Amino acid sequence: MGNGSNHSILAYIANAMSAEKIISSWKKKDFKPVYWLEGDEDFYIDEVMQFAEHKLLPESEASFNLSIFYGKDANWTDVVNACMRYPMFADRQVVLLKEAQQMKDLDKLEHYIEKPLSSTVLVVGYKEKKLDGRSGLAKLLKKNAEILTTKKLYESELLPWTKGLVEGKGFNISSKALALLVDHIGNDLSRINNEVEKLTINLAGRTAISEDDIEKYIGVSKEYNPFELQDALGKKDLARCIKIIQYFEANPKAAAIQMVLPSLYTYFSKISCIFGMNDKSENAVKPMFFNNFYAAKGAIETSRIYGYEGVEKALLLLHEYNLKSIGINDNSSSDAYLMKEMVAKIIMK
Repeated sequence: MGNGSNHSILAYIANAMSAEKIISSWKKKDFKPVYWLEGDEDFYIDEVMQFAEHKLLPESEASFNLSIFYGKDANWTDVVNACMRYPMFADRQVVLLKEAQQMKDLDKLEHYIEKPLSSTVLVVGYKEKKLDGRSGLAKLLKKNAEILTTKKLYESELLPWTKGLVEGKGFNISSKALALLVDHIGNDLSRINNEVEKLTINLAGRTAISEDDIEKYIGVSKEYNPFELQDALGKKDLARCIKIIQYFEANPKAAAIQMVLPSLYTYFSKISCIFGMNDKSENAVKPMFFNNFYAAKGAIETSRIYGYEGVEKALLLLHEYNLKSIGINDNSSSDAYLMKEMVAKIIMK
């Protein structure tokens, strides 16, 4: 787990610091003529683009000096012509090109980027991928632009990222509420941010977010969710597992099988690591569970209940049923049937 975890921590810190660096420089009135925002994590691209659209120019100047284009509909000549104009009654103008990955003849921007106007701030959003580094455009951008490259977070890093987001807004969140929120939403930073905003608005002066708040304002049951299924499976409570899965069956939006199985696999993988540790105390184990004392205590209990062979069996079955859930070796069973069969096999000797 170590190398992947460290890489992903560095990835989301790099994302945040780069976006923050650009916005911070703008707040200080320090502008470069071209900004290129690329990568597979839209959240930071949108964050910078929204600041550029709404905060770079005073409202009185924006009507004359803000131009917005969308890649699917934009003609490169219109974008370049907009960039070549001089600002009206202001020191600078802003040109935004959103969804640039959908634009035809994007490379035709090279001529402008080679000699951009200092009075124009061009911000380009290029989502879901990176520009080919061998292209002429990419080489020009390295010389003449500020480049933000974003990376998707690993699933295991969503909890600390979300916790940091909540705390950055001046709130705190219980460990169980945090797990409920992340398990429900998955790897969608923009949606997590939107749901956290919704929570903070509805707390009516409170600063602590509980699992009751998640249930009330986000619509996630605190009794029937992937987190509770993990807990029941870890304790070999088959009756409770079946009850939770039946809730999923009656409420398909509550927890899709493709969200549940990877989460369970990650959990049992961490349990497997405990057997190789010299120190199996709660203090030694809790860093694997984001320093959550109660999660570490539950993980140690699960390792004792299952033993090494039981955990290995669980991992093999989770892999097998993950394949079945996408139609490999089984293209007719319902998700609920697969989950019920799987938990029974994991729990029963």
